[in-house]
Amino acid sequence: MYALKRLALAASVAGMLFAAAANADEMFDDGLDDEPVCPYGYYDYAPYACAPYGYYGPEWFDGGFFIGTGPWFHGPRHFRGHVDNHFDAHHGYSGPMPNHGDNPDPSKRVDHIDHFRGNEMRDGLGHASGVGHASGVGHAGGFGGHGGGGGHR
Repeated sequence: MYALKRLALAASVAGMLFAAAANADEMFDDGLDDEPVCPYGYYDYAPYACAPYGYYGPEWFDGGFFIGTGPWFHGPRHFRGHVDNHFDAHHGYSGPMPNHGDNPDPSKRVDHIDHFRGNEMRDGLGHASGVGHASGVGHAGGFGGHGGGGGHR
């Protein structure tokens, strides 16, 4: 009976340690959660909802992966890329939105968005940096959208 109680105690302690490790971000309250996993990128403002296909231009993707924005930006220092604000809920968009964890549609390649027309330039930290133009190519500072598929690193 004593051995069974020791085993139960050891299992309880191991379970608590596992739970603590799994919730380290919340325990330390560092203000950053894990980067959102979205098929076509996420908006650059809280609560970091998934952006629909067509919001970000192809320069926001490297090898088919979103380079991030805001606290999770992984792009070059002076990056600027096109967005199409017609696909932003803050600008009246109410169409279909992907969910966190969704897989990209194989027919919607982020490196070849047909007829992409960005109407604003943004940096990777969520700041508007001028009006966009009707081109699918941004000032990506060395990054390009030359991958297949969509997704997230």
